[in-house]
Amino acid sequence: MIETFIRHIRSKSLLNSEKTYLLACSGGLDSICLGTLLNEAGIPFEVAHVNFRLREEESDEDEAFVRNWAKSIEKTIHILQPDTISFARENQLSIQMAAREIRYDWFEKLRTERKLEGIILAHQEDDQMETIFLNLLRGTGIEGIYGMAERRGWLIRPLLSFSRAEILGFAIQTNLMWKEDSSNIKTNYKRNKLRIQALPALYEVAKDAKANLQTSFSRLKDTGKAFTTLFEIWKKEHVKLEDGLQILLISEITTLPGAASLLYFWLRPFGFNPGQSAEILDSSIRGESGAIFESSTHLLNLDRDSLILAPKSAPFEPVEINSNDLEISLPEARFDLLKLEGHIDLDKNPQNAMLDMERLSFPLAIRTWEEGDRFIPLGMKNSKKISDFLIDLKMPLLKKKGIKVLVSEGEIAWVIGLRVANWAKCTAATRRILYLKKR
Repeated sequence: MIETFIRHIRSKSLLNSEKTYLLACSGGLDSICLGTLLNEAGIPFEVAHVNFRLREEESDEDEAFVRNWAKSIEKTIHILQPDTISFARENQLSIQMAAREIRYDWFEKLRTERKLEGIILAHQEDDQMETIFLNLLRGTGIEGIYGMAERRGWLIRPLLSFSRAEILGFAIQTNLMWKEDSSNIKTNYKRNKLRIQALPALYEVAKDAKANLQTSFSRLKDTGKAFTTLFEIWKKEHVKLEDGLQILLISEITTLPGAASLLYFWLRPFGFNPGQSAEILDSSIRGESGAIFESSTHLLNLDRDSLILAPKSAPFEPVEINSNDLEISLPEARFDLLKLEGHIDLDKNPQNAMLDMERLSFPLAIRTWEEGDRFIPLGMKNSKKISDFLIDLKMPLLKKKGIKVLVSEGEIAWVIGLRVANWAKCTAATRRILYLKKR
């Protein structure tokens, strides 16, 4: 197995004999076997062991065993003894999830402090199968059958192509000693039930059941990768960016096969889950314009013929402008405040505003528009509700929420970025101009 292991890590460029790594070692069969293979292959490593102190004397015996093993092969060892139960309680986690979080956080801390090349984990082929079936039991999508990667970031799993039977055979052949975790035989954990009861029964269905399952998952993984590539092409063609919003025409998604998956792959980086994606699709098909869905960080609005995605924004605190201010900074832009005199050619760009300064009363204020706000838009005679003004512009709801107004003594002088109020406009009689110019 040593020769096969060396060929494997070389062919996949998983490990470098000129670098030093951190081996996560429980003292069990897999990690002791992996440590032995690494040592024989000439891969430098240090050893990390976590004593979760959940099995009383047995946990301490495992720690002592790993200490002695590391000493026997002359490797630096690191030991952590966390209060796992308190950590789980304080963070509202199960014991299993708490233990996982503790060890991976510590491994990464060690890797950084010791300037190590990576963290080597002893997951093997049977662990991979268990992980895939656990994901399926949780209701996974296609990526759930990918399982664990041989290399992901700093995590390296060089045993994933070796079965438990191969590893046990190597251990017996080379007279290795290891520690058995008594909790591994308890079937109150899903993974243990899969390993001890469910998967062996499944493998007995046919002689080649296990091999065929592995082949099927490998093909599905390749299909998933192809889908991901095609999805990126589809997204680039159909999801448009406009003023910080992502916009997808409903007609370009509802009739497509696999529309729920396309929606989910688009929305999941922004915190939306598969259930929400299915709801969004149903609402789109039913034409429920105005419906809003939210994740922890984003809002998605069904607006007429489009799905519009925007980040959530913090409530805007009103900003005051004094007569001697030279600039003003808003979340979406910064403006220079220029004071001009004499006849000036007007800037007709709605992103900027030229106002008759003698009609303004300082300090001015910038705030988010409110229901009931009215103004007379430039070029009109009658006042109009800002809500109606924005509807006339067919402005998406998510963009409406962020619209701000410039106010002088309670009167709206400018709907920022859209329209100056008629009363504040510059005329031939204007002598002094306040010019708000977007940078």
